[in-house]
Amino acid sequence: MRYEKLAKVYEELSKTTKRLEKIDILSKFLEDIGKEDSDIMYLLEGRIYPAYDERKIGISNQIAIKAISKATGTDSKKVLLKWKKVGDIGEVAKELTQTKKQTTLASNIPTTKKVIDNLRKLPELVGKGTIDKKLSLITELLTSTSPIESLYLIRTLIGDLRIGVQESTIKYSILKAFFKNNKDYEINLQRAIDRSNDLKEVFEYARTRKIEELDKINLEVGKPIKAMLAQKAKSVEDAFTHLGKPLAAEYKYDGFRLLIHKKGDKVHLFTRSLENVTNQFPEVIDYIKKFIRGESFILDSEAVGYDKKTKKYTDFQKISQRIKRKYDIEKLSEKLPVEVNVFDVLFYNGKSELEKPLRERRKLIDKIVKSHPYKLITSKFIESSDKKEIENFYKMALKDNQEGIMLKNLEAPYKPGRRVGNMLKLKPEENELDLVITGGEWGTGKRSGWISSFILSCKKGNNYLEIGKVGTGIGEKENEENKVTFDELTKLMNPLITEEKGKNVTVKPKIVVTIHYQDIQKSPTYESGWALRFPRITALRPDKPLSEIADLEEIEKDFLEQRKKNYKYG
Repeated sequence: MRYEKLAKVYEELSKTTKRLEKIDILSKFLEDIGKEDSDIMYLLEGRIYPAYDERKIGISNQIAIKAISKATGTDSKKVLLKWKKVGDIGEVAKELTQTKKQTTLASNIPTTKKVIDNLRKLPELVGKGTIDKKLSLITELLTSTSPIESLYLIRTLIGDLRIGVQESTIKYSILKAFFKNNKDYEINLQRAIDRSNDLKEVFEYARTRKIEELDKINLEVGKPIKAMLAQKAKSVEDAFTHLGKPLAAEYKYDGFRLLIHKKGDKVHLFTRSLENVTNQFPEVIDYIKKFIRGESFILDSEAVGYDKKTKKYTDFQKISQRIKRKYDIEKLSEKLPVEVNVFDVLFYNGKSELEKPLRERRKLIDKIVKSHPYKLITSKFIESSDKKEIENFYKMALKDNQEGIMLKNLEAPYKPGRRVGNMLKLKPEENELDLVITGGEWGTGKRSGWISSFILSCKKGNNYLEIGKVGTGIGEKENEENKVTFDELTKLMNPLITEEKGKNVTVKPKIVVTIHYQDIQKSPTYESGWALRFPRITALRPDKPLSEIADLEEIEKDFLEQRKKNYKYG
């Protein structure tokens, strides 16, 4: 398929904000895609591989500017000035491409296969001369693209497609294209997506128009899938109302999610953002081989840090550096040990456990895991209909330096990647949100050289809406009061800067932080319509994907809850 056809679909999708219109556009397009072009399913999400694949295009704005300059014969300084004026490097590519000779365009019209082949070579390039090789691959495409193609090619390269398409949009488009929008088949389609985490694979089965083909898709050990997520509970009574009696209660650990995959002697560890952290936790691999029985399995767990001397559990921020560390691994594992708490099983010895009720899944966990405290154990768990017993269990979790408790419906299946109503979290009343940094301001005086004020955003669909600025919770040095430093955040933000105006910078949304705040108020200043009063950064969350930050609906819900409390006690 010609890349131009895909670019025109991108353009149609970007012109409407209506979900049903996007589904209609996309469903018609999907019907025209042959199996040989099924990699287009990745391009529709702005990717070149499935969501779980760690290989990313990884092209900076600076390289994109050089490629546009080279392909269009425009001075790079002129490209940079246009970008600063327009604010969208894709639009700059489109404008400058319009000046190219038509003979150049016609000489080598790119196909989607050619585009994806070239883009897939980019992450593989390492060592001396890498930049020049990347520029050559990108320029080869840009010299043969039309203005509209160059717009979306550049946006794909920098990871900013801007067509407003999410996984759910593609799901409903597949349902409409191949199953006549039969809502009875939606559950089969969702199950296939949950198990494969690969839209290309789902598309290839769906295009047969046989629903039973989709049911053949199963979990695969070594291929990461998304973790099931929880909603908030106001109290134990509230949990009983939503989950019924009895319910399961277990510790909500102050650590990070670890999805464990094992097949034979091969072990893989993934975070909730699908990052492979196997190499960072060699001791955990030993624990899994020694203390868990089974030839193949996928388990859900939480890794929690503890102090070797006192045996007291520490908070997430203490051990978060282990996720990103690529060197001195053994030294760090000695200094910052973790205990793995296993609480669910998704797959065991060749069979999916997703559809089985939690009650059965928990029995299997207790059967296959041999607990060794401060190494690997089953999560602390009770089954109860007694409010007092659960409240005492909750107090015990807090006393053990954990965040609170999880409350679960014992008959519920495991639903990957969704914030489900059959699993709730109960924590002390604290105003807390996970948000993403989308900008900042360079500091002055003793903070010169650091970004010292940070713009926070929530999400709405595929967009990020500003909800406030924060400058507290960050220090010049890390200590109990400030667990994040200006230097650390500045280093993380520098390669993500997409625009600079004076002291203000805009950054690609990637850095997720946990924020504590006093309250939420309506605000005409920020595009979300809301503002946080007295926000404070309490943790960096490299383990959390962007899909898990607070959305506008959650902000509005928290505001209404806050107003009810103020009315009750004010």
